[in-house]
Amino acid sequence: MSAVTPAPANTETRVNLFDLDRTGLEQFFDSIGEKKFRAHQIMKWIHHRYVTEFAEMTDLGKALRSKLEERAVVHVPQVLFDKISDDGTQKWLLGMDPRNAIETVYIPEKNRGTLCVSSQVGCALNCQFCSTATQGFNRNLSTAEIIGQVWVAARALGNIPHQQRRLTNVVMMGMGEPLANFDNVVRAMSIMRDDLGYGLANKRVTLSTAGMVPQIDKLAEVADVSLAVSLHAPFDELRTELVPLNRKYPINELMAACVRYAKRKKGTSVTFEYTLMKGVNDGPEHARGLAKLMRQFDNAVQMKDAAKVNLIPFNPFPGTRFERPEESSIREFQTLMMESKVLTMVRRTRGDDIDAACGQLKGQVMDRTRRQAQFLQHLAQTQSQ
Repeated sequence: MSAVTPAPANTETRVNLFDLDRTGLEQFFDSIGEKKFRAHQIMKWIHHRYVTEFAEMTDLGKALRSKLEERAVVHVPQVLFDKISDDGTQKWLLGMDPRNAIETVYIPEKNRGTLCVSSQVGCALNCQFCSTATQGFNRNLSTAEIIGQVWVAARALGNIPHQQRRLTNVVMMGMGEPLANFDNVVRAMSIMRDDLGYGLANKRVTLSTAGMVPQIDKLAEVADVSLAVSLHAPFDELRTELVPLNRKYPINELMAACVRYAKRKKGTSVTFEYTLMKGVNDGPEHARGLAKLMRQFDNAVQMKDAAKVNLIPFNPFPGTRFERPEESSIREFQTLMMESKVLTMVRRTRGDDIDAACGQLKGQVMDRTRRQAQFLQHLAQTQSQ
């Protein structure tokens, strides 16, 4: 993997306009004595035409362009490398600062193109089956660093909002726990959904969480986006082993928060992600337990298929103790769910030849948690045996 090239310390005092949604931009222009419509012009230049130099924004007067040069900047993440999988999946390694980098993945399908976006450098939650967790955690990403991932991918793909839609969906499922970086993620999702931004429909922007209950309730109040929950087990004891956050917010509390989220708007469903691991959570008893939870959820929301289950066959990475189940076990699990009248899909593995599949994302993280050192020590011991 390419190393991040060292750079001088950032002494930038100008406002990075990538950090601002429409409201923030309008306030910025008001603060420098300009009309609000200037914010709309700037958004189109940045997010529709991918122009970052003020000198090239030709419908702005010279005086305004000069003022912007003094007070603002549009700073794009550094592309350290990009890879394209045999199946068309594309992954970018993006430098966030001189020491840290994150990964962003684009998954093309017949009728849509989905971008998987990161919200943090690393992740602090330590879910046992996730490659990102082995790298530990450094910091939250800014709004600019989150929306910058969308900008880099959209520009590379030739995406034109409202015209040539190569990018139709965004999922906050990359590195990190989005709800642990609440304000920056919500602001970035606002830009994704804004007609002056990337013009994505609300239901085409999805936030995936391991289950931060208070933030799920807060999200329901401030953002109209799709919710996905990383469940991975139907029983508290097993889920606590796999997803340590379950100690704080056990399954009953999490499911109650999901019910409240679904009830906020008629017709809203919630997707429950379930990574299947051989001999861990893929047995008939797990399928029956999961189906029971989903039926209870549908009943509470009073809507058929309010719960949708996304089965994700485990994607291996070096040093993991988990294994992918046999294909027959995956299909048997799905069949048991469907027989219980639970809408259940199996996510097809994409991009695993470039380590871009679900659970495989790893950037470059200057770990503040010592988890990376512990994992590397464990890996060395395992390989020496």
